[in-house]
Amino acid sequence: MHSSSYQSKMISLKNYGIDHDNFHYQESPQALQKATIDLGMGAETKNGTLAVNTGEFTGRSPQDRFIVKDAITKDRIWWGSVNIPFEPEKFTALYDKVIAYLNTKELFVRDCYACADPEYKLNIRVINEYPWSNMFAYNMFLRPTDEELENFSPEWTVINAPGFMANAEEDGTRQHNFAILNFTEKIALIGGTGYTGEIKKGIFSALNFILPVFKETLPMHCSSNVGEDGDTAIFFGLSGTGKTTLSTDPNRKLIGDDEHGWTSRNTVFNFEGGCYAKVINLSQEQEPEIYKAIKPGAILENVILDKDGNVDYADTSITQNTRVSYPIYHIDNIQQPSIGKNVKNIFFLTADAFGVLPPISKLTPAQAAYHFISGYTAKVAGTEAGVVEPQPSFSACFGAPFMPLHPTKYAEMLSKKMKETGVAVWLVNTGWTGGPYGVGTRMKLKYTRAMISAALNGDLGLYSYDTYHIHSVFGVAQPRECPGVPTSVLSPRATWNNDEKYYTTAFKLSNAFRENFKKFEKYANEEIRRGGPQRYAF
Repeated sequence: MHSSSYQSKMISLKNYGIDHDNFHYQESPQALQKATIDLGMGAETKNGTLAVNTGEFTGRSPQDRFIVKDAITKDRIWWGSVNIPFEPEKFTALYDKVIAYLNTKELFVRDCYACADPEYKLNIRVINEYPWSNMFAYNMFLRPTDEELENFSPEWTVINAPGFMANAEEDGTRQHNFAILNFTEKIALIGGTGYTGEIKKGIFSALNFILPVFKETLPMHCSSNVGEDGDTAIFFGLSGTGKTTLSTDPNRKLIGDDEHGWTSRNTVFNFEGGCYAKVINLSQEQEPEIYKAIKPGAILENVILDKDGNVDYADTSITQNTRVSYPIYHIDNIQQPSIGKNVKNIFFLTADAFGVLPPISKLTPAQAAYHFISGYTAKVAGTEAGVVEPQPSFSACFGAPFMPLHPTKYAEMLSKKMKETGVAVWLVNTGWTGGPYGVGTRMKLKYTRAMISAALNGDLGLYSYDTYHIHSVFGVAQPRECPGVPTSVLSPRATWNNDEKYYTTAFKLSNAFRENFKKFEKYANEEIRRGGPQRYAF
């Protein structure tokens, strides 16, 4: 069949065991959108954007992500609840079953790559059962030119069969869905789930192993942008803390919103060719760039449309994790190619639902390493069944589910880079102020933007007692003044109007930090251990 926007190349899938040629190669997004609509798998919004429902899974399933335990991985991976081992024989047997299933389907195939820096480029072939999953791959990976396609030779392959259900007892999985990385075969095998994030995070996880182990490069779950003077800023943070929103800044060029490498030459490059943004409560006023990027070519996931095709971004009846993917060129102000030099500022974003961390504070190198290993944010009531009061949530390196090595490996790499470059590191609380979740309010986005701009412009000054106050529980330095932000907002204690409650809550959180850090203590040096909160609650 091979209908394709790219006519001059014929490919075969025989080497994967796929023995038919009922597949579409390198289809345009328009053709894939049409195929999705024709198959009854999606609808168009009023402005012509594709909207799909990802089915049973509306998020990643970390407990169903496996890594094949083989000669390459057995002594290098940090095995445990994050990186779950899978037997090579079981992988081969399951792979054969998935291929037998795909041999009965019309398929969609795309050649693309990850890593915008040519020195680190990873060629990828994606084989999809659904057209919209293939369109997602077009949006999220880097798009080769016709010339690059001529001699394209894929190094990694993503095989994506959402309709295939595993038999847990027979196949060695936990349930019917799975995402398995095989570093010997260089395959990401995904089945039983339509959630597209598994496709991009599969390759991200592979790079989180390949880059530090073989390429002396630190992989990061972060967004980044670059200023007019060529200074690069990096934003680490877990889902929902503001990575995409805060790096998409009209005054700075976006490098990327989620996954980057920091090389030994002090350059930062995007792994991806697109953005995957949360759209819960999205508004044109608050996030104009992202709002504007939602146009034909983008894919909305799990949103609710009215009869006229208007999207209700406040409707979370399918999931809180409503999303949009779009190619990065949907954003006007981007860095081309997606590479930055001269890293000057790092922001750790956290949505502190306890409302006790300062809205911005400056970290010492030891504190930076400690907070990086901790990767703190908080779950608020309602995001998960059974969560009634804020729960601290720690994800090492702000991305534990995607980190195949021990977290301290990444932290040591980051510490070394911070020392070599003298970069400033800031902890930014995009969460609650004036009390915990349910009492206080969410930090205003305009204040957070003003604080980040002040840090980037050097307006927060050099550290001194006159300009900074040392937080008595967390030991971090909070600025006393910031342009565009009321002074009262800068001190979390002052926003509570109740010192006793404030300190009780602050100690509760500092104890959670200490408890979480116990599992890293034997790997962390004395300097890093002292970067955490030093005071116990009694």
